[in-house]
Amino acid sequence: MSDQPILSVTVGDLARCIGAVARGDEALRIKGLAPLDTAGPNDLAYVAEPKYLRQLGQTRAGAVILTQKDADAFSGTTLIMDNPRLGFARAAHALRPEQLPGCGVHPSAVVAPGACVAPTAWIGPLAILDPGAVIGEHVTVGPGCYVGSGTTISAHTRLVARVTVLAGCVIGERCIIHPGAVIGSDGFGYARDGAAWVKIAQIGRVIIGNDVEVGSNTSIDRGALGDTVIEDGVKLDNLIQVGHNVHIGAHSAVAGCVGIAGSAHIGKRCMIGGGAGIGGHLAIADDVTIMGKTSVTGSITEPGIYSSTMSARPVTEWRKNAVRFRQLDQVVRRLMKIEEKIKQMLPGEHFE
Repeated sequence: MSDQPILSVTVGDLARCIGAVARGDEALRIKGLAPLDTAGPNDLAYVAEPKYLRQLGQTRAGAVILTQKDADAFSGTTLIMDNPRLGFARAAHALRPEQLPGCGVHPSAVVAPGACVAPTAWIGPLAILDPGAVIGEHVTVGPGCYVGSGTTISAHTRLVARVTVLAGCVIGERCIIHPGAVIGSDGFGYARDGAAWVKIAQIGRVIIGNDVEVGSNTSIDRGALGDTVIEDGVKLDNLIQVGHNVHIGAHSAVAGCVGIAGSAHIGKRCMIGGGAGIGGHLAIADDVTIMGKTSVTGSITEPGIYSSTMSARPVTEWRKNAVRFRQLDQVVRRLMKIEEKIKQMLPGEHFE
């Protein structure tokens, strides 16, 4: 558990805060958050998956967030709601409110003439703001961050530490950008000149909407001509590569180590599992789920769950399968010839 101070809240007040119905001791004060197996009498826990229900009989948690169905099997103090995971997330915010550093400019920060900093913003140690940077109300620019010329960062957004936002980018309100993230780096664009490569100027921007979170060491390239766009509510995990001119629709979530090649267009409310690869110039429809490690090499036009993964197998079995896979085309051709011969022998039969 972190050292961030935690509030003490009664079960009744917490239920009202998270939109749950309290059952049991509403006066009990909750002082901590913990898993079922380690929670104490003043801790809050939750159950979102059936496999953890067996721990309810042994838990010492003061209160547990459960669905109505699961609450019937628990005799302790309960906060009842349809989505316990959402309730726990809300409870965490209520019990551990964000601690912001205040406002002002640290003496070691470098704010260039022509940069505009709102009086309620905080510019941390060794941060650098170039000319024309605009920092909105209650923005936090943490230690070691760099904000390039002409970049706008809107109200209540937080650059945690060592974040680089290059020239001309736009970041909306209430965003969180974690350490090491780079926004607005040049896209990977080159033209062939014989055996050599000639760099193509990347003159677009990165436009990030409101309520976006960008994980540690994630890189979002600027557009080559147009802009790279991350719409409202998008959540990007750590170590993600977003190529130039990519467009990610509102409220999509992308897990760690995903690579999204240039000019891919991802729809709204999509979920992309860790390590997936999205090819360039593809379109993915709204409400698509892509499983981890999936390689997407063609556009996806219909909502649904997509996967192309192969689970790990013993090496001897995998080697045999790999050989057979290389023979697959030959096998199919032979099978088609056999089917054709059977059709000639049995002309009245139908084959699917």
